Amino acid sequence: MPLQRHHKILIGSFSTIVIIFMISTSVFLYLLFVKTNVNYATLNQKINGIEKDTNSKITGLSEGLIETKNLIGSELGSLNKELDLLKASAGEDFSGIIESSISSVVTIRTNSGQGTGFIINSGGYIVTNAHVLSDSNGNLASGIQAITSDGNARTAEFIGYDGNLDIAVLKISGTWNALEFDDSNDVQVGEKVIAIGNPLGLQFSVSQGIVSAVHRTGSNGLEVYIQTDAALNPGNSGGPLINTNGKVIGINNFKIGGGENLGFALESNYIIETVNKISQEELQQELIN
Repeated sequence: MPLQRHHKILIGSFSTIVIIFMISTSVFLYLLFVKTNVNYATLNQKINGIEKDTNSKITGLSEGLIETKNLIGSELGSLNKELDLLKASAGEDFSGIIESSISSVVTIRTNSGQGTGFIINSGGYIVTNAHVLSDSNGNLASGIQAITSDGNARTAEFIGYDGNLDIAVLKISGTWNALEFDDSNDVQVGEKVIAIGNPLGLQFSVSQGIVSAVHRTGSNGLEVYIQTDAALNPGNSGGPLINTNGKVIGINNFKIGGGENLGFALESNYIIETVNKISQEELQQELIN
């Protein structure tokens, strides 16, 4: 009996040891598993953090490169424009100015005739002479179209006009490059100018001359016209008179027959004033700043 009891005690002790070992092993394995998962999660967080930081730096670098590229392109464009202006002011080469300006000039065509106009606002607003849009009875002609430098004929919406200064405003759809205006009070007699227009149906023709006089009187009795010896012919009406800065100083309006090279253009300050008056009345906004 004592031997049997001792044997049972040994078996019980061994069983207890086995159970304790199994529990200890389980706890150890659990802790190892938890630690491994924690390390894995921490590692994932670190990897994700590095990935986000890298992507952020790449994005920043890309944006910087794009900004630098745009800046370089803008600077090159400005330098080319300045070079064109220097060529024009120093000599006889207006080619750069003409190339940049002609895309903003349009041929105006109606069922009664044709003339010229030019874009004054990126929204497709055009200024021309009111008489270009008149029919033989003095009424607004039908079928008004603007033919752009790409050769496409576009329907033009009539906005309004001023009969006294012979100014009319039209609009075509789309976004366009507009010509800029210079202060006509700064125009000097003798300075070089170019006229772009549609003389006798010859679209986008260019003539060169000088300012012969300023503040000439027109048939309306107003001293608001620039006299130029640049060739103006039927079809030039409504086209821009541009200086060597590539800016509009007048809108070609009329010529005196029986003489040579006696053309007249309404001064730019009066164009701006009249166009904004029309647009305020019809559109409740100013088109030229």
